[in-house]
Amino acid sequence: MRERRRLRMGILALVSLVLLGAVPLYFGLRTLSRDPVFDTLDALSVPSWAATKTVDNVSGSRWCLQDCRLRERTVESQKAWKETAPVYEAALSKDGWRRWKVDRCPEQQVKGSYTCWRRDELTLDLWVRDPTCVPAPVAGESAPSPAPAPAAGKCTGSLVSVKVRNAIDDERTGPQPSTDPSLTGEDPYPTLTDDPLGEATPSPS
Repeated sequence: MRERRRLRMGILALVSLVLLGAVPLYFGLRTLSRDPVFDTLDALSVPSWAATKTVDNVSGSRWCLQDCRLRERTVESQKAWKETAPVYEAALSKDGWRRWKVDRCPEQQVKGSYTCWRRDELTLDLWVRDPTCVPAPVAGESAPSPAPAPAAGKCTGSLVSVKVRNAIDDERTGPQPSTDPSLTGEDPYPTLTDDPLGEATPSPS
């Protein structure tokens, strides 16, 4: 009887230890697998119509091993980009993000609203534009390939793209390269000298 009691007590103690360890382990793994930046984006104070569908993508290492982490989020909005962009900008400002006026924001001219933001050790690119729609197939032709997900239906509303990077990995936080005449083929600011060879050749009379 004593041996059975000890065995039962040992089994109960083992089960208790497993249960007590499983809960912290579960939440620990959940924390490691879930990027806290996405939790911050989830907490943005935007109306429901501005976030009807969300697709997240992440790449790189959280500890910047080889490549730093890049977080990308695409959201569908039910209203046009001119109404959606101010909503997200206000939500970012309320959450502690500050507008970042920097060159190469964006890298090239785009349609819609494109703004850059900074907070602590992170940078954020916000691009709000018209949705990508798939045109109806023409008779006798194959159907076009689908647009990248998510794509708003009936060509209404807008798409919101958010890109968050570590500031240390964002090349725009460092010194910007100056114009090199050897690369452009022409110096935009030529040096003026008194060399007569630099003057225009007079036309014959």
